[in-house]
Amino acid sequence: MPGAPRRKPRAPPVVPTSIIRGMELRELQWFVVLAETEHVTIAAAQLHVSQPTLSRALARLERTLGVRLFDRRQNRLSLNKYGEIFRTHALRAMDEITQAEERITTLVDPERGVVTLGFVQSFGDWLVPRMVTRYHDSVPGTSFELFGGAADAIVEDVRKGRLDVGVVAPRPAADDLAWVPLGSQTLRVGSPPGHRFREQQSVTLSDLVGEPMICLRLGYGLRQVTDSLFREAGLNPRIVLETTELSTLRALVLAGMGIAIVPEPPPELEPVPPTTALDHPAAFREYGAVARKYGPSGRAARRFLSFIADDSTHTPDLYVISHDGLEA
Repeated sequence: MPGAPRRKPRAPPVVPTSIIRGMELRELQWFVVLAETEHVTIAAAQLHVSQPTLSRALARLERTLGVRLFDRRQNRLSLNKYGEIFRTHALRAMDEITQAEERITTLVDPERGVVTLGFVQSFGDWLVPRMVTRYHDSVPGTSFELFGGAADAIVEDVRKGRLDVGVVAPRPAADDLAWVPLGSQTLRVGSPPGHRFREQQSVTLSDLVGEPMICLRLGYGLRQVTDSLFREAGLNPRIVLETTELSTLRALVLAGMGIAIVPEPPPELEPVPPTTALDHPAAFREYGAVARKYGPSGRAARRFLSFIADDSTHTPDLYVISHDGLEA
């Protein structure tokens, strides 16, 4: 319209520059570690920075955001609701940057990458070597970082992104994690030399009550299954020793310290000590791979997870324990 004033074009939305200028990726990484430890001294040691440097970075971040991210209680920090929100988005931002870096790397060489794989230690002498060797034959450019530990710790490290994939038993009760079933192991009873169980074809849970029993510590997958069996049967085992290694548990049984519920090994591994069948319909442990629900952040890890999911379906004999053609 003649004479009408011309409208100025609407300016695009502007991201607050104070936030962009006020924080660095390094400070996000520091904040995430501090949120996990809730302790400046421990976090500073893990990050190899001085406590004053870390404290100043936190104060600078809180000034930028305009809120406190932690509640201070004497010498401890406690992540508050604002800190929880910021941690969620900080992890997401760091994941996005990691994916961007890996995407650029894989554009140059799609078969390069590192997979951090955690596993319950009892799988370290058969299942993990099978999986890694099988995948390495197909994708030789991929590297692995392997970590053994307790089932609970492996699951938590996967949840927090410290591990790409975990191989655990039993299946964790976690809605935020994806599960790839791989197989199951029959549980049997190991007993010392000369013990009456060695002369029997099978025993029941009731037969075990009163016997000195050796178990893995709380938090380990086999202990979870063992406790569940006794709890659901309304029985109380007489636990006299706890350990963190299945090999140590077996050695203690051979030394005469007690009996133990142990997973049946694959055919290529000799059962030590000799075992007796446990007559119970739930005397088995399911095992599989666990990852974050929407997949690991790295492309190499996502490819590995997809590979074992497909491979375990088409070549199940590599992932399950079978004797005389029957799955254990």
